Amino acid sequence: QVQQVESGGGLAQPGGSLRLSCAASGFTFSSYAMSWARQAPGKGLEWVCGIYSDGSDTYYPDSMKGRFTISRDNAKNTLYLQMNSLKPEDTALYYCAKGLGNIIVVLPTGEYEYDYRGQGTQVTVSS
Repeated sequence: QVQQVESGGGLAQPGGSLRLSCAASGFTFSSYAMSWARQAPGKGLEWVCGIYSDGSDTYYPDSMKGRFTISRDNAKNTLYLQMNSLKPEDTALYYCAKGLGNIIVVLPTGEYEYDYRGQGTQVTVSS
């Protein structure tokens, strides 16, 4: 069955960096677009970024551009999120999500189309 296991979260200081990973299994990873989303306490799901199945294109909401970088290694079935210049408002549970096809589809609501997501990894930014 489809599995996505996120890791790499933890406590970081403001201005610090973290690299999240998402190990995928149960599907042909290289055939699907993948995304990262996050959910802060008491808030809805917020989409962070997405990447085409072959890595040829990436999507970032304007609010995420410049500090976050999504990448993937299809040989290792792994998705990454490099987060730099972290801020307290980046504190959230971060999920990786599997797209329905090989490209990112952004719905009118701003949500990235997906069918599975992992359990998430907690990122806390605090001094």
